[in-house]
Amino acid sequence: MGLVVVLRTAFLFSFIFCVLAQNDVDYSQFVNPFIGSEGAIPGYAYGGGDIFVGGAVPFGMVKLGIDTYEEPINQSALNGGWTPKGKVTGISMLHESGTGGGAKYGYPAQMPLTSIDAPVNLLDNLTYWQTRVGEDFARVGYYRTLFESGVTVELSATRHAGLYQYNFPSGGKHVLVDFSHYIPHPTRAWDSQFYTGGEIDIHPNGSIYTGYTSIANGWNLGPPVTVFVCGEFDETPDEARAFSGKNTFPVGRHFRSFNNESTPQPTFHGSQSRSGPMSDRVGAIFSWNSTSESQIKSRVGVSFVSVEKACAYKNQELSSWDIQQTAQAVRDEWNRDIFSKIRVDTGPSANKTRLALLYSSLYFMHLIPSERIGENPLWESDEPYWDDFYTMWDLFRNQVSLWHLIQPGYYESMIRSLIDMFKHEGFLPDGRSGNYNGLVQGGSNADNVLADAYVKGLRGSINWTEGYAAVKKDAEVLPFWDVNPVDPQGSLKEGRGALDDWIPLGYVSADRNTRAVSKTVEYSLNDFAVSQIAAGEEPGDQELYLRRSAGWQLSWDREATSRNFTGFVMPRYANGSFHKTYDITDCGTCNWEDESYEGTAFEYSFVIPHDVETMIQFMGGPSHFEERLDYVFQPNTSSVDLGANGLGITTINNVANEPDFGTPYLYNYLNKQYKSVERSRQLANDFYFNTSNGIPGNSDAGALNCWLIWQMLGLYPIVTTPVYLLESPWFDDINITVNHNKTLRIRAEGLDDGDGRQGYYVQNVSINGKSWNKNWFEHEDLGIMTEGGEISFLLGTEMKVWETGEVPPSPGHVVLEDGRR
Repeated sequence: MGLVVVLRTAFLFSFIFCVLAQNDVDYSQFVNPFIGSEGAIPGYAYGGGDIFVGGAVPFGMVKLGIDTYEEPINQSALNGGWTPKGKVTGISMLHESGTGGGAKYGYPAQMPLTSIDAPVNLLDNLTYWQTRVGEDFARVGYYRTLFESGVTVELSATRHAGLYQYNFPSGGKHVLVDFSHYIPHPTRAWDSQFYTGGEIDIHPNGSIYTGYTSIANGWNLGPPVTVFVCGEFDETPDEARAFSGKNTFPVGRHFRSFNNESTPQPTFHGSQSRSGPMSDRVGAIFSWNSTSESQIKSRVGVSFVSVEKACAYKNQELSSWDIQQTAQAVRDEWNRDIFSKIRVDTGPSANKTRLALLYSSLYFMHLIPSERIGENPLWESDEPYWDDFYTMWDLFRNQVSLWHLIQPGYYESMIRSLIDMFKHEGFLPDGRSGNYNGLVQGGSNADNVLADAYVKGLRGSINWTEGYAAVKKDAEVLPFWDVNPVDPQGSLKEGRGALDDWIPLGYVSADRNTRAVSKTVEYSLNDFAVSQIAAGEEPGDQELYLRRSAGWQLSWDREATSRNFTGFVMPRYANGSFHKTYDITDCGTCNWEDESYEGTAFEYSFVIPHDVETMIQFMGGPSHFEERLDYVFQPNTSSVDLGANGLGITTINNVANEPDFGTPYLYNYLNKQYKSVERSRQLANDFYFNTSNGIPGNSDAGALNCWLIWQMLGLYPIVTTPVYLLESPWFDDINITVNHNKTLRIRAEGLDDGDGRQGYYVQNVSINGKSWNKNWFEHEDLGIMTEGGEISFLLGTEMKVWETGEVPPSPGHVVLEDGRR
């Protein structure tokens, strides 16, 4: 007994020493900030991850990076600012990351210039935009590029401020501050951003400027966003001049002026410039007379509330002008608050590709949403404020479940912010940016986010009475129609725009609403989410929403046939008939106006996570279900032309698209977990790489990156339930900080760390020393996710049915009688 105690004590001290040592590791060195920056067409961002490249802290309000213009326009993706070959039009402080659709942000901006003489026109960036030479360099918290003009640009950022460092060659030295700069949408005028006005003041010594800019529209057709600015240069310029010019609209053919004149020239005003009634463009040019090589630095704070707050951020967060010191402080924050939450061996023998994929994925899933506590310009509240939830349709699939584990403080703050939005604006957002709700891609998926947090016990300072009121309103109140041009039949701003079908019919009809197939599937999960919160907050409502969550069954056409399989969710009309000629394997453009959104009916028939039991029955039972599941992973089965967005995906299951995230894991519901491991591991190996095109599609705010993290941990969450599926980890020893300060250890004995294609099949599992015969567990089981502990996998090369216990539960299982709710 004494020897056992000694051994256990030695192991404990060894374990503690290992954890302490790991906390000192610079995990940021393994991050590749360019993963997802390029698509399938070499040299272009189109079809890639649309990720942000630049300086940012975790969830930072400021994301400082270049804005580029990439041609040809029909193969461009400007949303994150950075593109591989695009010409630089400005360097701005606000960006999204991993977003598709219309562009957002790209302001306020600076631009270093070596000449402002003709043909340069400060109102026309085509005359001064810059080609980059050589290779851009980036690491966590730092970015560097070299312009063809010879100017080297270095950038770093804090939460509310940015630090610019310009190394000028001999010759002219100028910095343009353009308050009318933004990221345009070159091919769609209706949802491009546009400038609505601003003002700039140059302070007496010429080195400090303040003011504001207002930019409207963009991705969610939002109202003007006003950003207050406070900038400073480390050297007093020899000349500083404010200017204005007619408000041009660089999309389509027309300027916002009285004729078709060419781009106007700026008018200089000395130290102040105001937009006035015609919303004139405003900016300033700062010049230094030195003709030798020299360095100019600028630090800029921004605020959505006031110039005073912007100046305070500049002074407090950037007390040093040293960009390397600033970048190191940013890396320290990422290491402390993000990367160290998942610790693996980083020693000489570690697989460096896997390290890069793990820590790069953690990086990208913590860039947005944007934490803006104290920066809510809309209402007074003691609750936190967040923005740039892009979008719940993406985030709820698995990303919020990981934040719940490793970022409970941040996550609780997000939930409180969402509920506060409902309290002051009337609805939860499904997507939100620029302080404005929109766009709703399918259901009211903030319901799923709140339910996932609720069933896993997140409480803290969350007002769940208000939280339940918020999700119940989503379920019961039809939002106003916002007349968005992409959807002629329902609101895209917030809520569920097809409740006029859902409540009386129990499904979304194809003749009265768009996206009937995908909305029906999503509304079903939304109502299940409402029932989960109702169980604790308003038990009398639970049964109502549980039964409504079976609405997907009413869109299940038992006679629909495709590829020798029978029974699918299908477009159904208000009169009860089905669209019998609908192509189950092709959703057309798979967009807003179609009958199924970003996924075919074949795919959505698998997306019923709350009632897999009924789904299996509807597909003909376990053997038919398994056969169909096998089929969607066979090459060359897809009928959808994904084009440059597909990165070679030819299977019906689309790993690049969120609805299909959970499909590879459905074999667990047949107690054939080895197939889940095999399918998901193959997808990860085939489509994720430590390269610029290393993710299979749009990052979607980190959702694709998060899918890979769960894969590497050997777990997968079933959203809106407390269930985690057991899969197969990629590292032999993983230490995860859960519930603020507890440690979940995941160990894998027998893992083959070679080519990653063998030695990963599970042979048996134990949890906290207890032999585990189920391929799943719940959040509270043995305290594993709340108090920490250890999950031990024994891995090998044998494809083994090791699980003898019950299959994962279907808590939303409902039997509808005679096809009625």
